[in-house]
Amino acid sequence: MQDRLTDRGLWRTRALVGGEWIGADGGTTIAVEDPATGDTIGEVPDCGAAETERAIAAAEQALPAWRARPAPERCAILRRWNDLILAATEDLARILTAEQGKPLAEAQAEIEYAASFVAWFADEGQRSHGQEVPAPTADRRIMVRKEPVGVCAAITPWNFPAAMITRKLAPALAAGCTIVLKPAQQTPFTALALGELAIRAGVPAGVLGIVTGDAAAVGGAMTASPVVRLLSFTGSTGVGAKLMEQSAPTIKKLALELGGNAPLLVFDDADLDNAVEAAVAAKFRNAGQSCVAVNRILVQAGIHDAFVDRLAARVRALRVGPGVEDGVEIGPLIDDKARAKVADMVADAQDKGATLVAQAPAAGRFTAPMLLTGMTPEMRAAQEEIFGPVAAIYRFETEADGLALANATPYGLAAYYCTTDLHRAWRVGEALEAGMVGLNTGAISLAMAPFGGIKQSGLGREGGAEGLEEYLETKALHWTGLG
Repeated sequence: MQDRLTDRGLWRTRALVGGEWIGADGGTTIAVEDPATGDTIGEVPDCGAAETERAIAAAEQALPAWRARPAPERCAILRRWNDLILAATEDLARILTAEQGKPLAEAQAEIEYAASFVAWFADEGQRSHGQEVPAPTADRRIMVRKEPVGVCAAITPWNFPAAMITRKLAPALAAGCTIVLKPAQQTPFTALALGELAIRAGVPAGVLGIVTGDAAAVGGAMTASPVVRLLSFTGSTGVGAKLMEQSAPTIKKLALELGGNAPLLVFDDADLDNAVEAAVAAKFRNAGQSCVAVNRILVQAGIHDAFVDRLAARVRALRVGPGVEDGVEIGPLIDDKARAKVADMVADAQDKGATLVAQAPAAGRFTAPMLLTGMTPEMRAAQEEIFGPVAAIYRFETEADGLALANATPYGLAAYYCTTDLHRAWRVGEALEAGMVGLNTGAISLAMAPFGGIKQSGLGREGGAEGLEEYLETKALHWTGLG
């Protein structure tokens, strides 16, 4: 893989602890595979609790100097990091595609998206304002300060191995925190390359640690540590609940971006072409492997058949293959387990009455994009995240019926709807139970907007001004005797 990079120094195969690139104490490694071929592209250290504890200790040691640094200086380093990421877009995209599988053009777009968080928080980090509160007596002053949380930990997923990292690291560093990152085992090389660029940008030793290895061992050390004051995690609701439980004894601050079951409501008055494009964008990005991917497409009866016909044509035309090939729109799913899960969900739906009306050509390690109709709430695909390129259509009659179906889930991360009726737009937007709602669009994630869910989809927000606030504590200073 290193030979395919213009900047070979980005190919890092060791963990980052205290400013040094290290191997696991026991010398063991984890093989990383290209999901398109199954070939091993490299190995990273199989670190555990001991290496994680050293990274946390290094972050604790680096914290006083980093938090004392003026915000403009910290943010100047972030701006350099942003510039370096953008300059290395092609190399970073090659690494990302090799370990995650998404098409190269999509990987390049993710790198630019990842950089946008660094750029945003390089500015937002200088806008962390306190305030003076009017005091009840002449001799008292009350000042409210925003201070960094302290040492933080982050655990990121494999589906967006660049953007999910910068969305956590950039606000932490801008706020004056130090942070230890555990990237997904399937996609560590993108994280390590970003770490190399952070060092080049001037991030001091210990301020950023990157520990590759066993999720249970590394995550366990993070949650058990009294030094770690905040844990940020993106992943499944089940794992998030476990981390929440493990963090309870030390009363950590938690930022949890968890599972979803996003609906897309298509009303009779929708612009049909726009609705189809919104569905394609929200369903098939990253082969459906996204927490905000549309899981249930709810189409009102009057437009149902026409919508299905147009979406079916789009599905059949999708090009599937290795991400490095020109023109590919859908890459592989991450591994055998993911492919088997999608296949089981499709079989379950068909067994319970769903109809497969369209499918794109695919073979071997690749899962074909599909369109299913006749979906009902008791099917597995209605209750669980599909996390694959399967568009599932449900028919509904009235607005009230559609909203009831859309909200009939314990999750509340994202929701989408298409309508040209202004009154309906307000009603439905307010009634949908989700932390993020998209009207006539399938794209809702931007650096300047808060990202996060309600119900079992998590706690806190990433991005926007709210993303910086997660890494800050509020302190009230009371001064008396000033009269």
